[in-house]
Amino acid sequence: MELRKINENCYYFSSAVNAGYILNEGEGMLIDTGIDDSSIKKMLKILLQENLPLDYCIITHAHTDHFGGASYLKKKGIKLFAPVFEKAIMENPLLEPVYLWNGAFPLKELRNKFLEGKPVEIDEWFSPGEMKVGAFKLEALHLPGHSIGQAGIVYNDILFAADSYFGQEALEKHIVPFITDAQRTIETLERIMSLSVEGAVPGHGELERDITATIEANISLHNKLLGQIIDIAGNSKRDFDCMLKEFLDLNGIDAGSLGQYLLYRTSFTAYLTKLVSDGILKVTLEKNKIYISK
Repeated sequence: MELRKINENCYYFSSAVNAGYILNEGEGMLIDTGIDDSSIKKMLKILLQENLPLDYCIITHAHTDHFGGASYLKKKGIKLFAPVFEKAIMENPLLEPVYLWNGAFPLKELRNKFLEGKPVEIDEWFSPGEMKVGAFKLEALHLPGHSIGQAGIVYNDILFAADSYFGQEALEKHIVPFITDAQRTIETLERIMSLSVEGAVPGHGELERDITATIEANISLHNKLLGQIIDIAGNSKRDFDCMLKEFLDLNGIDAGSLGQYLLYRTSFTAYLTKLVSDGILKVTLEKNKIYISK
């Protein structure tokens, strides 16, 4: 983990999961916390070494790799802020393995630190728009798609983009990115493309001053995956589970664990929902089986 300076007021912790840091008038604010206590302790150690303050933390969305260290910060007296929908999940993190397991109480295998973070009480929720927190005047953006209520933060012409897009190496690594809403994912990417900022930091990837090519690569990948599902559906009625397996096989994915499989299933379902909403595919239930057809 390394603290990298972007401009006079903006920094980010470069790691497997990035976190932002901003500074103004002797006050400091983190944007996300990493996956667990170990991650946030490393950030705090670096801030201490650099003689940088910490007073507040904004959490962009309720995925454990972004809020897992928040409970440790809370104990340290740091004030926490989050979007209202994501706040509900952070305060009740069992919800994530519950919805992955179709709403039922989850198997023990799904109750791990990657899917269920430590519960944390958020001090204040926020809506999109201008925010005033201590010495900071920020712009909070609603960037849904990867999660339902995800926020991005713009400060001093830098976008802390959370997981609204992925760096190109991360795209290649994940093959099928985790999303909950394909339509809003693409709309968010198009919105980011239109922003006038001097640079952007994604949750996974490095700072880029010009993100055009990266955003285009994200959009291209989502369109490719949508096209694959249309092709897999073909011209006959297809079983949902068989289509999902064919989709994963086509992309060379062996999920390896139940949790990973359910994350991929969520993305597949998000793409399918867009195709149904667009009138390209249909979903029917026959004899207790879900079928997809054109």
